[in-house]
Amino acid sequence: MVGSWILRRWVSPISLEVGMVRSHSRIYLFVSFRKFLSKLVTHLSGPQENHTIFTLPRSLTLSTQTSTLPAAFGYEAWRKHKLHKGWVGLILCMMWEEAQGNKGKWFTYLASLPTQFDTPIFWSDEELQELQGTAVVDKIGRDEAERDYREKLVPAVKTRPDLFSSDQIDTWYTLRRYHITGSRILSRSFNVERWEGEAEQEAEYVPEDSSEDTRANTSIGSAMDVDDLGDGGKAVDEESSDRDGDDEETEDTDDIAMVPMADILNARYDSVNAKLFYEKHHLSMVTTKPIKAGEQIFNTYGDLPNSDLLRRYGHVDLVPCPHLNGALGNSQDVVEIRADLVVNAVCGDVSNSETYRQRIDWWLDEGGDDVFIIDADPILPAALTSFIRLLLLTQEEWGKAREKGRPPKAKFDLQVSPLLRRIFEMRLTSYQSPDLEVDAKLLASESLTLNKRHAIIVRLGEKQILAGALETLRLMDAALSDVGSNRSKDKKRVASGGMTGGAASKKARH
Repeated sequence: MVGSWILRRWVSPISLEVGMVRSHSRIYLFVSFRKFLSKLVTHLSGPQENHTIFTLPRSLTLSTQTSTLPAAFGYEAWRKHKLHKGWVGLILCMMWEEAQGNKGKWFTYLASLPTQFDTPIFWSDEELQELQGTAVVDKIGRDEAERDYREKLVPAVKTRPDLFSSDQIDTWYTLRRYHITGSRILSRSFNVERWEGEAEQEAEYVPEDSSEDTRANTSIGSAMDVDDLGDGGKAVDEESSDRDGDDEETEDTDDIAMVPMADILNARYDSVNAKLFYEKHHLSMVTTKPIKAGEQIFNTYGDLPNSDLLRRYGHVDLVPCPHLNGALGNSQDVVEIRADLVVNAVCGDVSNSETYRQRIDWWLDEGGDDVFIIDADPILPAALTSFIRLLLLTQEEWGKAREKGRPPKAKFDLQVSPLLRRIFEMRLTSYQSPDLEVDAKLLASESLTLNKRHAIIVRLGEKQILAGALETLRLMDAALSDVGSNRSKDKKRVASGGMTGGAASKKARH
């Protein structure tokens, strides 16, 4: 592989330490690291838990903190062009470092990264139609990314021809390369927090809205987190769901970094056996469980639904799932139900009236969800039921709830049940076809393109979640009917035996 050969040339002269399995000694890496990882547990006895596979100096990570571009550009100008917010600054740093050619510190590493992606941001409009209704479409962010490119990156580049020569613009700073670089970050970056007490950047550069703790947890947009290996360090869980939906203007990407070597490990659902940990001066890839000879080393993206795996990494997971009775799927799949769909289902034509607008605003102000998540869990989300009951309150009840500052309890009854059913059925109609069997048959075709196959897997997984929710609802309805039937029988028994029971009771009291 060309990328592997380039990577080998880059790491040969640097002090990258690798822990050998048998001797636990440290050696310099003079071979293809990808080949090393694939052979490490094939020819040697498997490493045990807490074994250090390799150690990498922090200085080799690539971020806005380690790139020299922000300083060369000028921190004040960097902020003026809003390059310190969102992802455009990190993207520009990576584009600039790659444009340095052999003079650049990370050129050979960047040259080893992929230039082709199967993620939906590169799909055609026709292909994106296959994802209609899924949680992917609204999170691709192509329009927002291209707006940042036009309004932030391009103007910044034009102001500094000394840094961005005109003969390089059409090669290194194009919109397509911007998307490629952004995809590299989304699929391969890590959240590497600065060491506590570490000196900040030059005094003249103070991040906006800075506080005493400048270590931002921005893994919402990175591929993986890095854990603290120091004394008392606790595991930092990978972020889930989206995961990238927060307002980009509030994101601080200072701690997001590209980590050579660590980013070539594969990931698979429920298979993680190694993780990246950070120390003051180094990052270490450490096994988290014993690995048998011949087993692959897996890092983790977190256990994500297929909608997120496809959007961020361009692949999906298919493993036996309990909620599908052992059939292939992703047990982390979810369905997102927007609050406006709930309002339309419950309130109908009057959903925009002032009465409901006040309740919706209050719900959001109190921290209520505007998107409800349905997953494979047979227990329906309490927040959804509570929101429905809020919309059903009389004006008098609504006034009392607002006065108490508490939303209604998530009580399931015969008033809520048909509304939940309507919501789930309306959500199903947002896909190209609500019929699960149609997609199941399409998947059996061998002529599908990779993108279409992935799209069908994502939407089928979501529809299976909704089908499961409808089945849960049916069982809950049956349970309600049984309770109602038993209460009726109890009332009849009391009524038929009322005189006798009453007399006995009176007699006892005397």
